[in-house]
Amino acid sequence: MFYGECGFNPEVTNPLINSKIPCAYQGPAKPLNSIDYAQLMKVCPMLDRGTKDTRVCCTSSQMKSLQKSFALDNFAHIHCINTCSANQSQSVNILRTTNYTTDTGEQKEAVVAYESYLTQEFANASFNSCKNVRLPATGGYAIGVMCGKYGAAGCTTQYWLDFQGDASNGLAPLDIDFRLMPDGRPVPPGIVPYNGRAWHCYESPSLDGQACSCQDCLEACPVIVPPTSASESFKIGRLDGVLVVCLAIFAGASLSFLGFLLVRNLHHGKSKEPGKDKNGNEVRKKVLPKDVTCTDRNSLATQAFLGSLFQRWGTLMASHPIKVILISLAVVVVFAIGLMHIELTTDPVQLWSAPNSQAMKEKDFHDAHFDPFFRTNQLILTAPGRKGYTYNSLVYGTVTFGGVIAKDLILQLLELQSRLQTIQFWSEELGRNASLSDICFAPLNPNNSSLTDCAVNSLVQYFQNNVTKLNAKVNMTEGGQTKEVDWRDHFIYCVNSPMSFQDTTDLALSCMADYGAPVFPFLAVGGYENETYTDAEALIMTFSLNNYPRDSLKFKLVQIWEQKFLDIIQEYQRDPSTNFTFAYMAERSLEDEINRTTAEDIPIFMISYAVIFMYIAVALGEYSSWKRILVDSKFLLGFGGILVVGCSVLASMGFYAWVGIPSSLVILQVVPFLVLAVGADNIFIFVLEFQRDERRPGEKREEHIGRILGNVAPSMLLCSASECVCFFLGALSSMPAVKSFALYAALAVLMDFLLQMSAFVALLSLDARRQDASRCEILCCVTVSSRPKKTRNEGFLLPAMRRYYAPFLLHGVTRITVMVLFFFMFCSSIFLMFHVTVGLDQELALPQDSYMLEYFKYLYKYFEVGVPTYFVTTRGYNFTTVKGINDVCSSVGCDPFSLTQKIQYATDFPKESYLAIPASSWVDDFLDWLNPGSGCCRLYTSGPNIGKFCSSNESDWRCLLKCMPLPLNGILRPDVKQFNTFLPHFLSDRPNLKCAKGGLGAYDKAVVMNEAGEITASRFMAYHTPLTNSQEFTAALRTARELAANITKGMREIPGTAPDFEVFPYTITYVFYEQYLSIVPEGIFNISMCLLPTFVVCCILLGMDLRSGLLNLLTIIMITVDTVGVMTLWGIDYNAVSLINLVTAVGISVEFVSHLTRSFAISTKLTRVERAKEATTNMGSAVFAGVAMTNLPGIVVLAFAKAQLIQIFFFRLNLVITLLGMAHGLIFLPVLLSYFGPDVNRAVLLELQKKEAQESDPSDKNCYSNSTFENAEEKGPIHDNHSLSNGQPDTHTTQTDGEPGTATTNL
Repeated sequence: MFYGECGFNPEVTNPLINSKIPCAYQGPAKPLNSIDYAQLMKVCPMLDRGTKDTRVCCTSSQMKSLQKSFALDNFAHIHCINTCSANQSQSVNILRTTNYTTDTGEQKEAVVAYESYLTQEFANASFNSCKNVRLPATGGYAIGVMCGKYGAAGCTTQYWLDFQGDASNGLAPLDIDFRLMPDGRPVPPGIVPYNGRAWHCYESPSLDGQACSCQDCLEACPVIVPPTSASESFKIGRLDGVLVVCLAIFAGASLSFLGFLLVRNLHHGKSKEPGKDKNGNEVRKKVLPKDVTCTDRNSLATQAFLGSLFQRWGTLMASHPIKVILISLAVVVVFAIGLMHIELTTDPVQLWSAPNSQAMKEKDFHDAHFDPFFRTNQLILTAPGRKGYTYNSLVYGTVTFGGVIAKDLILQLLELQSRLQTIQFWSEELGRNASLSDICFAPLNPNNSSLTDCAVNSLVQYFQNNVTKLNAKVNMTEGGQTKEVDWRDHFIYCVNSPMSFQDTTDLALSCMADYGAPVFPFLAVGGYENETYTDAEALIMTFSLNNYPRDSLKFKLVQIWEQKFLDIIQEYQRDPSTNFTFAYMAERSLEDEINRTTAEDIPIFMISYAVIFMYIAVALGEYSSWKRILVDSKFLLGFGGILVVGCSVLASMGFYAWVGIPSSLVILQVVPFLVLAVGADNIFIFVLEFQRDERRPGEKREEHIGRILGNVAPSMLLCSASECVCFFLGALSSMPAVKSFALYAALAVLMDFLLQMSAFVALLSLDARRQDASRCEILCCVTVSSRPKKTRNEGFLLPAMRRYYAPFLLHGVTRITVMVLFFFMFCSSIFLMFHVTVGLDQELALPQDSYMLEYFKYLYKYFEVGVPTYFVTTRGYNFTTVKGINDVCSSVGCDPFSLTQKIQYATDFPKESYLAIPASSWVDDFLDWLNPGSGCCRLYTSGPNIGKFCSSNESDWRCLLKCMPLPLNGILRPDVKQFNTFLPHFLSDRPNLKCAKGGLGAYDKAVVMNEAGEITASRFMAYHTPLTNSQEFTAALRTARELAANITKGMREIPGTAPDFEVFPYTITYVFYEQYLSIVPEGIFNISMCLLPTFVVCCILLGMDLRSGLLNLLTIIMITVDTVGVMTLWGIDYNAVSLINLVTAVGISVEFVSHLTRSFAISTKLTRVERAKEATTNMGSAVFAGVAMTNLPGIVVLAFAKAQLIQIFFFRLNLVITLLGMAHGLIFLPVLLSYFGPDVNRAVLLELQKKEAQESDPSDKNCYSNSTFENAEEKGPIHDNHSLSNGQPDTHTTQTDGEPGTATTNL
């Protein structure tokens, strides 16, 4: 049939490899000499018949060509039979020959086409043994490259062999028509289809050979137990376990509460109300000194001490207002000067990831050893108005195309890409025009790149960005049919075989990009299913730029280029002639949009603060008559209160700027609101108490202010101290944003309290002096002749709460309803809390009109592969030993549980592992590069560089020696010297057609060696599945770390591995999403640290009143839990921003709760219900006006902000916190106290008895008080004379609202 090589095929015009063809031959097979026999045993051992009986139809040169061409045994098997078999004439039939003149002038007949007959069984077995072989560089299947236009997904046995026999692809030297013959099919006379044994991929073809590894052979893989999915939710039977438990707790607690009421009523009886005689008068039993407990005495002493202290302090401040204001202002200025040095942290990494967190350590290690992730600038283009169409291809048959894959649109895409590629701008630093080539990612020519070296990925790269190639057409004959082929045929070929240097059509175009690398279809098109790329709905264009430090010149150039990139795209988008609908982004876009929305929303915050100021200024006024409206108003005092809040925030920020703790936008947005809520509440409590209280006879104005401060300051101290300690403990958080917020908030609250105790007292003193003189507020020189009323005006809120709200709330039926309803809400919120969504999608940080929102929508819809992730190895692993290599690689002879093999196992379960594409392996490609059959690693045999490395670009005759001999067992492993010698050459070797395994571009940045040649870091790149939300990103991080930990454990068991050696996963998103792995326990810790001081401080300042502290704590816990429950219902995710707001919620809850708790604790009313009514009436009205009505107007304004982050986490969440705080503080807490509040302080009662005994007849043994709550309702503002004034019982009488001789109530 044929024997020997005649020369090159004259029919192949543009061969990619040497297209040597055999000579026609009609003689018998020839014996082999010993050298050729040894060569045959290496290349075609299946033809061995012994040293004497072996005959072949090929020469030694043909066997060398076979050895260079084929690495797979069954693949080589087929071509060994066709080329060398002694029975060649039985399975091969020559179709076409040509006359060929050799170099010596001899005329020979050369074979240019033949038929090869194989049985279907043998061919299928050979195909099956090869179809799962992977390419280490891409993680894809090698069969995709060997099957041409059909790719890996559409490859069959016939297609696979047809590609091997198609000379038009530039890889086959001649045409081979493979005929696969099923059993029973007639064959031409004299033909016997070859039916040899095809080795299974898990079998070794020889005793010293090796079977395929698991990477290349599924049958060789060990049994892998599928990973278990995320733990299922807690179930009791078929019901949600948490729901069942919550319902059981609610039912049990409700029944216990109702049982408690029943037992209490039976115990007390129904005949007479406790504490009252038959006429309904209050009867108080005489308190004996022995009845007073230590706790009662401590409480009284604490209240007396604090009241007396603050009274003296308030009198002093009110007596010297100007001096106090000047000193306060000076202190604030000293602190605020630090603002000159303030640092505003905007980098999300620094905000949400702690410097010592695992993700930050891994990021620092990666960035220290490898180049940072390149910058992505991307467009995703669609043409929704274009309908799909059908193309009848000569090569592929009928193919459906998406409407966006049309020639006119592709030409527009090329025009836009060319315009972007040629962006230029003047650079003063460079002294010339800067262009894309100065900053682009150029993997194959990083040091001296031109525009064509820049990594730009798009569909037009399949045509090397060349209009001529895109317009190319040619008539082609196939199967007896002649038809025109064009760009569509080339496109179909390239998306199925992107690594091809030449398609199989007569166009003979390359699929490689102009910068020398393949463009994988998922980087060029999107919106397809099941790899039917022609049905794509989107075109993708990506410009990759190098990432530089922010302080470098190149970073400035990158920023300018990206801005011009955006300008051109936005101009293109506005062009009415544009046929595309598209989304786009630059690497700088996210930061730009966040900064834009921050600037745009500043007026919203200013309006919010203005609304709050207007409310405070108006609500503080007394307004006794129209004539005195400018006298009785409190605009300047309200403005002064706002200034106090502002100064406290400025002082806090200035102090920490001095210290060097950076601030953030979250601090600027949240801390003022928090301090305003705290400060406004204190202002209202102080001012309203001053307005409601009559000055005593002979009492100076300053003494009056001091006495009022002595009444209310302990309550203000209780709240402020609780909040300060709460926030200072919150600074223990590991999250930088939460930590800095807690520090700033704690100091701001502390400064606010100190300034209120000093500067605001002074302001109130000046305002009271002005008001007493009937001078107008703004025009202080103008005096109004109308005199103020002698009686104080209580306004609307206090009488309304006394007469209507408190009696209704504390009615027996209402109380039971409130308890059951709020406990049901609490249990429901516990259930909802277990279903809150954890995470923060990056879209929420953007304004609603941002172009980035459209980009994210397109990204999630059209992208088919997720972000790349690296598995990074640290120092301490020896890659140079055989064992070290085998436990990393995944080719023949590698450990079935090696690093890369374990990653591949994970990709077999993408839903559980979130990994889609196996890791590229520089170790496997390095071994292939060393293989003498690859032609990559050679040594000079002539010239001045004899014995040194010779690149594959050099001529063959100068480099005849291979770097390593062919291993006898088929497993090539370099020794330590060879490894260290040739690895640098591999990493710097540019891949080409002769040597596709060169490591430049793919691996030159993946291996880091020190001066001694030790590998100190390396990385293996895989791809995640498409990740669309923070929950998936977090789950992907969790599973990747679990996989890396498993790999680390196995590799540490290898002798010589350092105990601190580690493998960890890294991608740019991990540092953002790591917080969600621990944010739940982190949140529990932070909130617990805030709740603890509320209990402790409350107990201490109320004289170790444990019951008040516990009830106070319980209510705040309920507010917090209910807030999380409403977050679930309203779609507010739990994340670091939510956590900051929840910490704030604890602080605001203290304002709603603690004032009322203290008011109840110091009340001396006879029953808990009466004490609850008194606390609700007096303190509840101030809390409602000071906290709820101060926050709500400002919060409502935030609903108009553009940033979704503000709308959700500041408007919604703060509204929820305020409403729930108000509901629990003004509805639930009074009812709770009426049932379970602490008993009246007997020490106070004993002091009252002593005073009353002194004022009454000494012979009177009993003490009575007929000043009842009901009488107060009828007569007006009658108050219990048994209350604390500055910590001591106060029984003086005044006239209120014209009523004679009633006792006043003072806190």
